[in-house]
Amino acid sequence: MDEIFGAPGQLLASTIRNATPLVFAALGGMFSERSGVVNIGLEGLMLISAFAGVVGAFLSGSAVVALGFALAAGLLFALIHALMCVTFEADQIISGTAINLLALGGTGFLMVSVFGSGGTSPRVEGFGEVPIPLLSSIPVVGPALFSQSVLVYLMYVMVPVTFFVLFRTPFGLRLRATGESPEAVDTAGVSVGRMRYYGVALSGLLASLGGIYLSMGLLSAFTEGMTNGRGFIALAALIFGRWNPIGAAGAALLFGFALAVTFRAPQEVIPNEFLQMIPYVLTIVALAAFGGRAIAPAAIGKPYRKE
Repeated sequence: MDEIFGAPGQLLASTIRNATPLVFAALGGMFSERSGVVNIGLEGLMLISAFAGVVGAFLSGSAVVALGFALAAGLLFALIHALMCVTFEADQIISGTAINLLALGGTGFLMVSVFGSGGTSPRVEGFGEVPIPLLSSIPVVGPALFSQSVLVYLMYVMVPVTFFVLFRTPFGLRLRATGESPEAVDTAGVSVGRMRYYGVALSGLLASLGGIYLSMGLLSAFTEGMTNGRGFIALAALIFGRWNPIGAAGAALLFGFALAVTFRAPQEVIPNEFLQMIPYVLTIVALAAFGGRAIAPAAIGKPYRKE
């Protein structure tokens, strides 16, 4: 097995790296959908943020500035989605699809405008590995878990933080109530529209962290279409995890493991076409087996009109 997939520590490290953008996007989608707004635009939010981050790094040479560019791009596109769905009551699936298409076409166009050619951008200064003293020295799991990018460590923190915010704070209670019974929230004097804007905006910020990790944590460059369906896999992880941060993170790790196997397995042993199918087949199987049992927020996808 080691000869095919590498040492266990290497496979674990690859799993963590591949799961990180999925966890960020899944957590972001959770805030949006807990507020009652379907967000299938996670793919587009990740893609435009990945591009914006590289542009920021290219212009400034600073990874911190790049992070700011990525967060701003993700927030802007998320607010566009919120404007269409919450204010104008557009179909949420169509709006999310439009975000995905706009990001895909827009990044392709802007690649030529900014860098002079399509395909892959010039390499930029990315987020390198930052080993944590002592912890990174633990055999096998140490290098895999604690010799990673700072964005990976942020992902570790965001899972419990998201759980705490959603289930242990007044804001989380209001957000969840907005997705379950917006009439009750409105009666209590809380603005349903404002809560849904908050949820969608947070989804954009978190998805942008996943996007910039792809372009500046894994590759240090932007490649057209580099999200490659990860936004949809994150959405599946969200459903598989039953709209719970812990469950979604666990599902993202499972899908991250499938991606790690895809990248690490030698093509001379297993056909490349079969390897490329694994993450998406696993996504379909997971949704078919568990998606029907997951109970979505009662008011998800339904525009709220105040009587």
